[in-house]
Amino acid sequence: MFGVLSVPSFVSPRVSTTSSCRLIATMSVTGTSNPGLSIESVSVKPPSHPTYDLKGVIKLALAEDAGDRGDVTCMAIIPADMEVEAHFLAKEDGVVAGIALAESAFSEVDPTLKVEWSRKDGDFVHKGLRFGKVHGRAHSIVVAERVVLNFMQRMSGIATLTKAMADAACPAYILETRKTAPGLRLIDKWAVLIGGGRNHRMGLFDMVMIKDNHISIAGGVKNALRSVDLYLEENHLHMGVEVETQTLGEVNEVLHYASQQKTSLTRIMLDNMVVPQPNGDVDVSMLKEAVDMIDGRFETEASGNVTLETVHKIGQTGVTYISSGALTHSVKALDISLKIDTELALEVGRRTKRA
Repeated sequence: MFGVLSVPSFVSPRVSTTSSCRLIATMSVTGTSNPGLSIESVSVKPPSHPTYDLKGVIKLALAEDAGDRGDVTCMAIIPADMEVEAHFLAKEDGVVAGIALAESAFSEVDPTLKVEWSRKDGDFVHKGLRFGKVHGRAHSIVVAERVVLNFMQRMSGIATLTKAMADAACPAYILETRKTAPGLRLIDKWAVLIGGGRNHRMGLFDMVMIKDNHISIAGGVKNALRSVDLYLEENHLHMGVEVETQTLGEVNEVLHYASQQKTSLTRIMLDNMVVPQPNGDVDVSMLKEAVDMIDGRFETEASGNVTLETVHKIGQTGVTYISSGALTHSVKALDISLKIDTELALEVGRRTKRA
């Protein structure tokens, strides 16, 4: 996926160890339905992808940090044989995510590191909580620190917002979109699952999604649906099919097409049918009318003007799913640190009101 990647100088020699039964990843399964993790006790399994190389993503993150020299500061200051214990510290409230991924990153740097957690992916952490620790070579821990935290902070931020949105959207289900960070598609979507959301399509390959540009090129929604039905039949493909609608007229056109012939259509997207009001509220009457028109014949998905403030009202319309690109494209990282001297970290945190 990323071409030839030389092993940078941060990697310690592989040492056989039988003293730990923690979450160690083997992650060398590119091209299978497993996204790259082989972990014994992951609380929330990652979504599947046929080509995504999760081990490659971790190695790339470590390699871009190490460059062609490795950690010159560590090599200058830290004795090679020094061992320490560092603690994970939550600096704000939220849902923790990325624990299993952190284990894999630590193992990639130094498989002799021992990692323990008092929380698992999806658990709530409060400001000031020490929820995990890593013990072993100081050099290895400091080298892995930033990459581990970058993954965990982003994933925890996504999981925290997803949890809030999913709770508010009930009884509808919250979905993310393909608006993920390049190269982090599976990781971002994994964080959504950890936060209690559901995954939309992984990419262009696992679901047909007829959007406005497809409809324009096809010359109308009926032509687009007819082409998709023919393509799937000729190629003996079975997968979900979603069509985007932006008006009640388009909804009616889709329903008329489906009433006249057999179709593979499974879901209708109701895009921008949530109308913002001058007072900051939203009008969901158009969305509700569309849901009533469909009357359970297909799954429905609301999209557009979805925020933490509006999602509850949208969820009460009877729509099946609510999708939000903001879950991944506008994520605020959850503040987490990894400190060897946790007492000093807590003292500084209290002074700056971050612990």
